[in-house]
Amino acid sequence: MTALTVLCLFLFLPGFLSLPPTDRDEARFAQATRQMLDSGDFIDIRFQDEARHKKPVGIYWMQAAAVTLAGGPDHVGIWAYRLPSLVGAILAVLLTFRLGSRLFGETTGLLAAVILAGTVLLAVEARTAKTDAALLATVLGAQTALAEAWLRRHAREPLSTGMVLLFWCSLGVGILLKGPIILLVTGGTAAALVLAERRAGWLKPLRPGLGLPVLLMIVAPWLILITLKTHGAFFAESVGHDMMAKIAGGQESKGFPPGYYTLLFPVTFWPWSLLAIPAVPWVWANRRDHAVVFCLAWVIPTWIVFEAVPTKLFHYVLPVYAALALLTARAALDGFGGTRRWLQLLAVALFAFVGVALAVGMAALPAVMQRVFDPISLLLAVIALAVLGLGAALTRRGQVRRSAAVVTIGAFGMYLLAFQTVFPRIEIIWLSPRIAKAVADGRPCPDTTLVSVGFTEPSLVFLVGTGTVLTGDGAVAGRRIVEDACAMALVELSQDEAFLGKAAESDVVPVPLETISGLNYSRGQKLMMTLYRR
Repeated sequence: MTALTVLCLFLFLPGFLSLPPTDRDEARFAQATRQMLDSGDFIDIRFQDEARHKKPVGIYWMQAAAVTLAGGPDHVGIWAYRLPSLVGAILAVLLTFRLGSRLFGETTGLLAAVILAGTVLLAVEARTAKTDAALLATVLGAQTALAEAWLRRHAREPLSTGMVLLFWCSLGVGILLKGPIILLVTGGTAAALVLAERRAGWLKPLRPGLGLPVLLMIVAPWLILITLKTHGAFFAESVGHDMMAKIAGGQESKGFPPGYYTLLFPVTFWPWSLLAIPAVPWVWANRRDHAVVFCLAWVIPTWIVFEAVPTKLFHYVLPVYAALALLTARAALDGFGGTRRWLQLLAVALFAFVGVALAVGMAALPAVMQRVFDPISLLLAVIALAVLGLGAALTRRGQVRRSAAVVTIGAFGMYLLAFQTVFPRIEIIWLSPRIAKAVADGRPCPDTTLVSVGFTEPSLVFLVGTGTVLTGDGAVAGRRIVEDACAMALVELSQDEAFLGKAAESDVVPVPLETISGLNYSRGQKLMMTLYRR
């Protein structure tokens, strides 16, 4: 367990402290948490004056606790808001080891944990201040207890009270994190296993008579309070609007046809698609094995639902990645059961394509974005590719354990390159930190309010302050700077004339302090903005 925790820290910490807050989800979550701490209202969730009723309160409470323990919102950066994701990712890896050891044996459990820790998808979520890594930990908790009941279904052995409480507490916390998603995953697994076993009696050791009241004690208090506080608006928005919009059609331009997650799998499960793709024939050949049945019951119903729902985001399928890691590990240690050569070649080709694309992209990004040659990035990219190539060669020779160690080292090199060396230094995409520094350097008053015209990303609110005004109309900023001598205005070039014209109507001539240009990556839009004060 200690070794796995250290491995997770090596894989997840590069960039954890140095990456600025990202738009839009991370910054929205973090800003809503900060407002909770500032206002003392831990029931309602708000981003500035807007109700944020899309997700339950769990992640905000976790982030609030982490920020408070780290020193408070006035003394910590975005890293403190990311701590629940880091802890959740580590717990998920440790629980994968525990679950894999019970299903397939300790060696498989260890390899599966290493595989999960190294995937691109978990690498991203572990260093992002939102729900998914923490949700994964709760899913693993519930699935671990469910697996214990499944493994004892013929022996009729009772589950320990601790295991029963793990199941129901995991469900409760998971519901507070992301609503019914954990019920879809664990409920879908249980339903598929009931169909496979043709009886439901093996679920009785989970003791719903004890567990349901525990679940309700976790979930009900906040649900009651938020219902009373918002007069039912939370459920109308989260269920009636947000969830139904995702089911009925592609929400927020995120609609994709079925097959989206399957096509992305070689990227999101990288570098372990190298082992996962050749594992498919082994899984089919062993589909009646009780441990394989459990993993398939975990993956298939959830995957089908997410492929069928029009709204698709790459991280939605993270709750099944532990099961895929378990199947991949067992198949690899079993020699893939004589897998077809073309599958091995396909796996190596996809592994190489994604790896080379990532390495070349990271090495070239400083030159492309900032016209700067970065020899450190190039060196890291070459080393990471060389190590990954050695890992692929070892896999082809059937040396799975050595290959796993080498590929993990290569993945660490790639994450160090991307998250620590390249992304934090591409200043052109980090507009909000540059704006926040310019505002801090030029503010006329301690309580200065910024009006931002044309750049309305949540990270700006998080870094500059809750009172930041976001608008697309230069006249609004012009009016504010006339009325408030302490105000500052950040005006995008196309709105400059409207801003200056509105100020001139009152014989006010705003003073330009700094011009800030860059790329708003959320919109794919190049911007040139000027910061003004009275």
